[in-house]
Amino acid sequence: MLLPLLPAATLLLAPACAVFSDEAWNVDYHFALLGAPKEETSFFHRPNPSSKASLIYTLSEEHALGAVNPRDGSLVWRQLLASGGDSHNTSFLRAGEGQDVVISGIGSEVAAWSAADGRLVWNVHTDGPLEDVEILELSDGKETVGAKDAVALSGGEHPMVQRIDGASGAVKWQYSIDGSDAPYQLSASSTEVFAILIHKTILGYVKLRVVALDPVTGLKTDEYMLSSENELATADNIISVGANSASPIIAWTDAAHTTLKVNVVGTKSISSFSIEKHDENAIERVKLHAPYHINSLAHFLVHYETATSHWAEVYHIDLKNSKVEKAYSLPRVAGRGAFSTSTADANVYFTRVTRDELSTVSSASHGLLGRWSLSSFGVAGGVGEVIEPVHAVSEVSVKGDTVSAIRTTVLLSTGDWVLLRDGKAIWTRPEMLASTVAVTFAMPADMVTLAQQLEVEAHGNPVAAYIHRVQRHITDLQKLPSFLVLMPKKIVQGFLGTSADDAAGSDIFGFRQIIACATRSGRLVALDAGHPDRTLWNRDVTDLKPGQSWRPSLSSTKDGVIQVSSVAGTGVDYNATDGQQLAGDLPVIPDEPDLSTSRAVRYTMRGNSLEATYDWSPSWTFTPTHGERILNLVPRPVDDPVASIGKVLGDRRVLYKYLDSNIALLATAHDASSKANFYVLNTISGAILYSNTHPNIDLTAPIPTIMSENWFAYSFTSEASPDTTKGHHLVIGELFESLLPDHRGAMGASSNYSVLHTPASDPFTLTQTYQLPEPISRLAVTRTRQGITSRQLLAVLPASNALVGIPYGVVDPRRPVGRDATKDEQAEGLMRYAPVLELDPKWYLNHQREVVGIKEVVTAPALIESTSLVFAYGLDVFGTRLSPSFSFDVLGRDFNKFQMLATVAALAVATFVVTPLVMRKQVDQRWRFL
Repeated sequence: MLLPLLPAATLLLAPACAVFSDEAWNVDYHFALLGAPKEETSFFHRPNPSSKASLIYTLSEEHALGAVNPRDGSLVWRQLLASGGDSHNTSFLRAGEGQDVVISGIGSEVAAWSAADGRLVWNVHTDGPLEDVEILELSDGKETVGAKDAVALSGGEHPMVQRIDGASGAVKWQYSIDGSDAPYQLSASSTEVFAILIHKTILGYVKLRVVALDPVTGLKTDEYMLSSENELATADNIISVGANSASPIIAWTDAAHTTLKVNVVGTKSISSFSIEKHDENAIERVKLHAPYHINSLAHFLVHYETATSHWAEVYHIDLKNSKVEKAYSLPRVAGRGAFSTSTADANVYFTRVTRDELSTVSSASHGLLGRWSLSSFGVAGGVGEVIEPVHAVSEVSVKGDTVSAIRTTVLLSTGDWVLLRDGKAIWTRPEMLASTVAVTFAMPADMVTLAQQLEVEAHGNPVAAYIHRVQRHITDLQKLPSFLVLMPKKIVQGFLGTSADDAAGSDIFGFRQIIACATRSGRLVALDAGHPDRTLWNRDVTDLKPGQSWRPSLSSTKDGVIQVSSVAGTGVDYNATDGQQLAGDLPVIPDEPDLSTSRAVRYTMRGNSLEATYDWSPSWTFTPTHGERILNLVPRPVDDPVASIGKVLGDRRVLYKYLDSNIALLATAHDASSKANFYVLNTISGAILYSNTHPNIDLTAPIPTIMSENWFAYSFTSEASPDTTKGHHLVIGELFESLLPDHRGAMGASSNYSVLHTPASDPFTLTQTYQLPEPISRLAVTRTRQGITSRQLLAVLPASNALVGIPYGVVDPRRPVGRDATKDEQAEGLMRYAPVLELDPKWYLNHQREVVGIKEVVTAPALIESTSLVFAYGLDVFGTRLSPSFSFDVLGRDFNKFQMLATVAALAVATFVVTPLVMRKQVDQRWRFL
């Protein structure tokens, strides 16, 4: 009597055992990232003024603020200030000397954060967007007691300068900027605060307007215009506006980079220096490096860079007469280079990082205080690529006339962030992965070669297959010496249960597939799914101009090959194992509102209509009603294997699924009425197979959708109304040919049909809604090789920074409503419907980690049917492998191989010992009967 209940009990136990204790922290991995650090918002700083220990602080291009431990590169704390990739938000990060807070500015918000743990101390919102944020190191010539105040410059319709109390965030005073000049930047000396404004002339040139303010009262004390009209065509030629130094400066060049102009802020005099050319290449970039400490020497360095080389010049400022003089030059070096500024007491030091050397000089003299050779940065690059530094920050310890220790963090051309200690790479952070925009899985090329050879042998005649196998074995004999060398290691790994995670070449389970990630900067990065901490290769695949973006599409249509294509561009193939380009050139196609593509049908937005093209010919057009806009379109995946065409019921009858590879889920929104509409479309004919409307929807919240096999899912946040309660909802719908068991519906008698010529009957749709405790921002579904394994619905929870895997049986729309499940339904694993879906803690794939900023989840099947690989990316990167129906085709880690072998050996010994005794007994028995 209890046998029919066993399948239901198994289903109930499966979610509770979804994460095994021996798999947690072993089969999954997590990169807590910040994004590419910006040079002007990265520095070393001591969170505790009484301690000498310092942390590395940065506000990255993804607008993530965080602190990194320089000892091992671990993340101490972080705060996501805005969504990554928004180039319209200018960001700032400042730290006062001897302060235990750091102050950030982004958008229109200025905030102070505890330097030790990242807790918010205070925040202030300005009327307009921020143009600059600085810290007042000195106020009226005297050091500020306690927390140091901040000064913010905002733009917009009413630009102003505000002084903000460093302890409470209260605004002490504000100065409104009159006129039409655009605010540009702030500067501060020991006695004044300066607002630098951009004044455009009638001829289109730019002049610099300087307004001096009293730091105590905020009243204007002086105002003047710098004569920069002949050199400044745009504000882009301004290379630096210094602040919080003994003598802040403004520096700019002409458009051709032939003359350097320097003005000591507070004076009207301008020093002019000719820029010498060191080779035939034009100067592409000019950067200025100066200390940010009020007591440091008034020295600065100007860095010149061409396409093939770089050099620098050091300048000194005479504080008495505010005169700028060139002190010395640093020689030209081939390739790109990075300079950083460090201070110790009042002394200033400049650190230079090239592709093969690290050196430090004093600002007072050109003599080298330390020099270290760099054999390697310890990161992977493309084939033949020379890895070069982009920018750096340093912390220098000086004893006498030499550098006793130096720590330098360098952002490399590959996107990696590396710390060098005395010229040696200590740790690496793959910050380029924080800007990932597309991902695909691919099998290694060597594994594909073996699979192809086995395929040839399987489909050939016996004689040819035998000859082919003998030739393959003869070729494999060449690997025998290396195999014998690795045999002891393989035996040990077999006992320890780690053989499944061995080298990629022996990956018989498909766990160590190659994960190809396309980044926003135009690079393609390959990771090993089994050992993601090791980057296989990292290469530049497209030449992006400054400010240009691309929308690549990655696929692996052929095993061992990764294809990269733009939205409407032709694909370029790369070897998945080593990253070598196989064929083609990748054009950069401007962004187009192309929602999704498949092999046969392409969808393109034309105004507010969705146009479908089949075999490059217009097929149909979906035009929403007036005021309705299209949110997203999710077609059924091309590679979506189905193991069974129907659901076997508890009484052994079959409920047939509506299986069509040409279906898609379309979501639209009506802003005026706050409604969301969902349609299931036939992508060949454009027919609407199912539609549903939900009123009172919060359209500012994410509305994720997913389509798989014969079912779909979507989630939304609803507002309170007389009919619905405020909350987050998950809707599951499943399509059937008929709701009658063992009945194929209207098309059951047809052997084949075409939706373009034969009107197909609409499927029967069962839907069910579940209320969730928090919103969902993204949906995905697990994939296996043949579709036999039950599926899990993967959901990204942004509120708790988590990724959960919900078993499909828990949200099955066939769960009985208002009654308990019958015995037949229990045999299927169905349970009574409950409107509230509580998320089981064991469903959380990230365990105790916080995966922040996840934007997309990609899944791929392993070579064994039980396992699906999962890779989630956004700001963080997280990956794991799931077995929704348990690992029924592979031994687990807890399988005791040693005990098994010991048992076999004991039986063999027992057999060897007992055999003579048995034979003697048989002989004795025969003699007794004689």
